[in-house]
Amino acid sequence: MAQIKGLNAHDRPPDSIRQRYKKYQKTPLTEIDHDSSILDLQALDPDSLPDGISVSEWRSSEDFRLAFDQFVKGDGSVWQHRGPLLENIPVFTHRSVSGLLMIPSMFPPTVQIELLSRLFHRDLSNNEHQTNLHLHYDVTYPHQAQNTEVPDGPASSSSDQTRNQFPSFFADDPTRTIHPIDPGTHKPITVQNLLEKKLRWVTLGGQYDWTAKVYPDGPPPPFPNDVAELLRAAFPETEAQAAILNVYSAGDTLSAHRDVSEECDVGLISVSFGCDGLFMISHDDGIGCEIIRLRSGDAVYMNGPSRFAWHGVPKILPETCPNWLADWPSLSHDNTDASQYALWKGWMSGKRINLNVRQMTNSMLHEAVVTGH
Repeated sequence: MAQIKGLNAHDRPPDSIRQRYKKYQKTPLTEIDHDSSILDLQALDPDSLPDGISVSEWRSSEDFRLAFDQFVKGDGSVWQHRGPLLENIPVFTHRSVSGLLMIPSMFPPTVQIELLSRLFHRDLSNNEHQTNLHLHYDVTYPHQAQNTEVPDGPASSSSDQTRNQFPSFFADDPTRTIHPIDPGTHKPITVQNLLEKKLRWVTLGGQYDWTAKVYPDGPPPPFPNDVAELLRAAFPETEAQAAILNVYSAGDTLSAHRDVSEECDVGLISVSFGCDGLFMISHDDGIGCEIIRLRSGDAVYMNGPSRFAWHGVPKILPETCPNWLADWPSLSHDNTDASQYALWKGWMSGKRINLNVRQMTNSMLHEAVVTGH
């Protein structure tokens, strides 16, 4: 098996992978639904699976009810789910992509809504979490514009902190200007520009440097504990230490790459929200690949040989966001956000969000870095 220290994040994918990527990047939307080679997880029939696909186990959302309850309410009290919790969720594997787990509809609607709200209203507003915009803009935050006092300590260091600790960009003045670092190269943008198109990724925990493709030295900002606890219930093998929150609009892509900048080989967690996306992942031989249609609530776990697989997103499928999620952020699991973010009602209808979580170091080393021992 390949070792992560022997792989280079700057390597280019094989030609066969690049060609398959380009094919689906150019495939018309009208042909996607009729392409039988695309694996649509939520449409797979466990009793009649394509060649190479198997069910390794069955899971039930009821198994995660306590974690879901604690995440949404914070105190474990009962809350009203949007729709019933699913039982007998299949965990699919692929013969040619060893270690890959594909789980349709793993996270129920209420959890997806609350998770999105915390990631975007709380964590995006935490200036310790760098974004693609920080490369070229002097990003100012809503609390700075509103002269709001910022609480002491990191915004996400405790799981019981509310998601409104910092004012949300979605509650900000949409016409407020954010200025470029180099005015000769980039033009000023407004908050509306930022949220509608310019924002492409947010880093949580370990602040990955996309240019150098390394994690900076020194202790990273703490990973949001409540998000980590939720993911630990579903994927206990991985300690959430860093994440990339990708924000896609129609026409956006993510080129084929390997995630090999971490110091350990622990599996990667990927959770999808909003519009469907085509996810490409290479076979064990590094030549062939699969195209998987990921819908809102689907989860992928890349472990074993698949941990080092080439993967990317060649296409976003517009107008495929579930109806119950399309109005976000003008809704929450209890509808308390409906009026506060009314200006942005429907924002999610044109977006695909992917939360990609990884463990940077082994647990003992990570603890030593954080505590200084």
